[in-house]
Parts: sequence; structure tokens; C-alpha cells
Amino acid sequence: MDGVISTHITIDGNDATDSLIEMVNKSRHQDQLGVMMLDGITFGGFNVVDIKKVFQETGVPVIVIMRRYPDLPSIKKALKNFNNWEEKWKHFLEAGEIYQTDEIHKKDSVYMQTSGISKEDAQKIVILSTTRSAIPEPIRVAHIIAAGITTGESKGNA
Repeated sequence: MDGVISTHITIDGNDATDSLIEMVNKSRHQDQLGVMMLDGITFGGFNVVDIKKVFQETGVPVIVIMRRYPDLPSIKKALKNFNNWEEKWKHFLEAGEIYQTDEIHKKDSVYMQTSGISKEDAQKIVILSTTRSAIPEPIRVAHIIAAGITTGESKGNA
């Protein structure tokens, strides 16, 4: 790991996309970024990321990792509790096809969506960056850091 950058977003808000873009574009690490891995397409509840816009405005390819195939009908039903649910749902749809990766190091496969990178290249990156579980190390480490910050101590199981 060469660095950590962070930002703040609104719970159930609409600022995750712009916050990610601003964070990356203002970072002194931007030129070093080869790919951005996201743990799912939502942050802070239902603050949905537009991964196409993130790639377009940062130039950094995006790989969204999901442990399980999302229950899209349930997600759509939950989104209907928001005034702007159609916009949030549009981000889910525009994120593109959900791919299942090959089994990773004899562990379970994961699911992914991509923007700015081919399915094949994304899968190679996911497999190369996965060592301790089916979850890529950048996401696993981010979970550990976030848990340590929010609760005072991480459990070590991301």
C-alpha cells in the first residue's frame, strides 16, 4: 500500500459519485492509480455511485466487487422509499452487466461490474489482488481501516 485517501458522504444521499471523483482528482496519488475497486455500488446506505461517470471524470477504471449476486428486485423496492429513486435505480442499471468471476485460489467466486476496463482484465486484477479470501486485498484492507476508525479497533475479518 502506498497511501490512503478518504472522503465524506451523506448517508442515503446523492453525493458518493461526486465525492469519489473529487477525492481522486485532487489526490497526489492520481497518476499512480491503475484501477479503483469499490465494495459494491452503494455507500452509506443507498448513496449509489455512478461508476460510468467516475471513470469518465477521473480516467481511472472502476471494478465493483460484490460477495453475492445482488437481489435487484429487493433493491428496487427499497429505493422506492426515496424521492429520487429513479435516479438511484438508473445508476444500478447503467453500471452494466454483473459478471461472476472464476473461482479464486480455490475459494468462492465473487461478482463484479466494470467501467473503463474489460471483463477479462478486471478478472485478472481481481485474481492477482486476492490472497487471503475471495475478496481482493484492497477491499479487505479498506474494511479493516474503516472498522478501526469507526469503532476504535478492527476485528481483522473483512
